[in-house]
Amino acid sequence: MVEIRIDYEGDLHCNALHVPSGNRIATDAPVDNNGRGEAFSPTDLVATALGACMATVIGIVAKRKEIPVEGMKVVVRKHMSEDLPRRIAKLEVDMTIPLSADHPERKVLESAARGCPVHHSLHPDIEVVMNWTWQG
Repeated sequence: MVEIRIDYEGDLHCNALHVPSGNRIATDAPVDNNGRGEAFSPTDLVATALGACMATVIGIVAKRKEIPVEGMKVVVRKHMSEDLPRRIAKLEVDMTIPLSADHPERKVLESAARGCPVHHSLHPDIEVVMNWTWQG
């Protein structure tokens, strides 16, 4: 169990504390939803969590198999629904892996990303599109 404490500071701003580490994250509502867009929105954090989780799980598998993946890059594009209720409709994930396209563990690493806990936690109506670039 991990505890996260969130203080609403007003004007659509929150400050979240990760209790175990003491790290903080600020959030703001996006410009298209009455905010100023001065920080991650809550749905931005969902997109960020997906990309970071995929990279982390690839890192875990790569470390176990002694595969160097330092320099891996992840870009996530979040698409909100156009209808109500407002929600994340699609997440596009671009994974750039510093390994050759014919690496023998390619499928294992791709499977690890798709199997990350955040991906499994998303509502099935959220479309997740994975784009892979292998550079080695």
